[in-house]
Amino acid sequence: MKAKRSSASRASKARRQPERWSARVMQTSNALDLEPGIFKSADPGAVARSLKRSAENSTRRKADPFRSAMSMLTFYINRAGKNLPKRRVRVLQQAKDELRALFHRPRRAARRTPTSPASNPDTEPQRQPLTGRG
Repeated sequence: MKAKRSSASRASKARRQPERWSARVMQTSNALDLEPGIFKSADPGAVARSLKRSAENSTRRKADPFRSAMSMLTFYINRAGKNLPKRRVRVLQQAKDELRALFHRPRRAARRTPTSPASNPDTEPQRQPLTGRG
């Protein structure tokens, strides 16, 4: 049988701030020296240029500059994603495309909206018409 927790212990837990390890990574990343507030910019090009500059100037990164910059951007989108407004996510997704262009990498294909399988010929293989049994 479980013992009930006192209301005092529940209240103290609610007041305590949760640990935000992802915020700490963004602030103290050993790989890139990020410009303060860069992910709050409304200009995807400015975000991409800043990440590129940080990645190219860093001597502590383990991967190539493109990979480091893209990883930091993706990390931010994924960790803050549920709390980001759709407009911010859209700007940051556009920053990914800008980053690819700055590093002369091919852009990703446009993201398609999900459709029903019946109306999307790419999701189901074409079926051959049934013929007589033989």
